[in-house]
Amino acid sequence: MARGKVQLKRIVNPVHRQVTFCKRRAGLLKKAKELSVLCDADVGVVVFSPQGKLYELSTKGTMQGLIERYMKCTSGFLPAESETDVHKRLLESKDEVNMMTQEIKLLEKGLWSIFGGAEGAMTLDELHALEKHLESWIYQIRATKMKIMSQEIQVLKNKEGVLRAANKYLQQKVEEQCGFFNVEPLTTNIPYALTIPNEIYEY
Repeated sequence: MARGKVQLKRIVNPVHRQVTFCKRRAGLLKKAKELSVLCDADVGVVVFSPQGKLYELSTKGTMQGLIERYMKCTSGFLPAESETDVHKRLLESKDEVNMMTQEIKLLEKGLWSIFGGAEGAMTLDELHALEKHLESWIYQIRATKMKIMSQEIQVLKNKEGVLRAANKYLQQKVEEQCGFFNVEPLTTNIPYALTIPNEIYEY
């Protein structure tokens, strides 16, 4: 039977995502080594995990040497900037700096006004601009809060699934033991029949 096609999208379950990352990372590094051996090629692979951990492979020499070789090969293909392009880029940088400076001054003035400083009253335009900044910050804060809450809910659901599986397994064991000794199984009004703390079932 042919294997089904895997849908390429982000894995929601964090446990499944970590397992898939470990398997696919090992497969990627293995294929890189095979390519180097079979074709006598210089292969370099750099992988960062979702937690920021670095995994690298350099089939010949060091990764630093491979990167230096790459930089030498690509430097000749980079288009040289003309004086006009450099001047244009400098003007854009100055405009961006000026815009950021004005924004900082506006925010400082807003803070002085909020805390009763002696900077004087803000104009209507300044108040409108400050209001937009505050609305943007509130939106970002709420989005971050919802993301964290969703992650915590997913973790709790995973723990619930582990505990349900542990309870089912232990209930089967108790029923087997009771049947062996001809004893009536213990019944309670608790929705989960049995919960025993055990490091085997810890999430």
